[in-house]
Amino acid sequence: MTEQEIMLMKGNEAIAHAAVRCGVDGYFGYPITPQSEIIETFAALRPWETIGMVVLQAESEVASINMLYGGGGTGKKVMTSSSSPGVALMQEGISYMAGAEIPGLIVNVQRGGPGLGTIQPSQGDYFQATRGGGNGDYYIIVLAPHSVQEMADFVDLGFTLAFRYRLPVMILSDGVIGQMMEKVVLPPIKPRRTEAEIKKECPWATFGRSKDRQPNIITSLELMPELMEKRNLALQAKYEEIKTKETRYEASHLDDAEYMIVAFGSAARIAEKAIEMAREEGIKVGLFRPITLWPFPEKELSAMADGKKGILVVEINAGQMVEDVRLAIRGTKQVEHFGRLGGIVPEPVEIINALKTKF
Repeated sequence: MTEQEIMLMKGNEAIAHAAVRCGVDGYFGYPITPQSEIIETFAALRPWETIGMVVLQAESEVASINMLYGGGGTGKKVMTSSSSPGVALMQEGISYMAGAEIPGLIVNVQRGGPGLGTIQPSQGDYFQATRGGGNGDYYIIVLAPHSVQEMADFVDLGFTLAFRYRLPVMILSDGVIGQMMEKVVLPPIKPRRTEAEIKKECPWATFGRSKDRQPNIITSLELMPELMEKRNLALQAKYEEIKTKETRYEASHLDDAEYMIVAFGSAARIAEKAIEMAREEGIKVGLFRPITLWPFPEKELSAMADGKKGILVVEINAGQMVEDVRLAIRGTKQVEHFGRLGGIVPEPVEIINALKTKF
């Protein structure tokens, strides 16, 4: 591998290439459409022969997330990937990791639901990702790429945030971004960390018993309610710190806009074309794209909504992020929703028509 490579590839393929170049220690996953190219690309790259990275097809999604729990608990950079029904099966393990404060990277290439649903694209897992789909009071950081380039970039960013806050991080993609092909600049090569580097960077990790130290015990279980409350309060303080420091977003064409579209992921890509077409018709509209779905950039959105006649939230679902938009704006502006279901991806003209009819 060279220091910098520019390649044409799918979003799913970019995830795997970026992971190898970022010095990931292990991948544990299970095939499911539309994300199977991730493990297929690992199989083609054979990183166990070049950098010693473990790539394992687990027997299920439940096994995958628990392997992540174990690997992350030793301070290793480990990841998994799946699609919507598979990520639903991982929720118990994700909750365990959040409770035990174990870092790890989870990629969800969304498809339509509920249940097995369809293999076509969707954004119906927003609530599952941003509300903590498992039990208890917890959050995970959620990054929403809207390009193949961001699929590659968010692997390193995801691990950086996961280890900074000892928290699982999810890349919430969808079938459009995962399957489409674009030019991508792959990240620079990072060697895998040595055992000595891991022990220095992750003193909380468990390395087994030795003559000069007792093993760290990593668990989400606490039988004493007073201690469990103390642990929960510490987690809540950490989440508040993340809200303060780690919100990310992108805004365009908002300086003169009378209307605002709020969209993430592939819906934002379609909204960009709709905005271009709408402005040709004289409709002044701009885009606010949340990049972190949790923490949601509510303060930034509220400030940029000031003076707008209306806000249209575009999603490939029945209306999920729209609730966070309404909470951020606190009912001071008219907020409407437009979405398609069943794996149908909206056309730009449909978004323009929604702007015209709802405002």
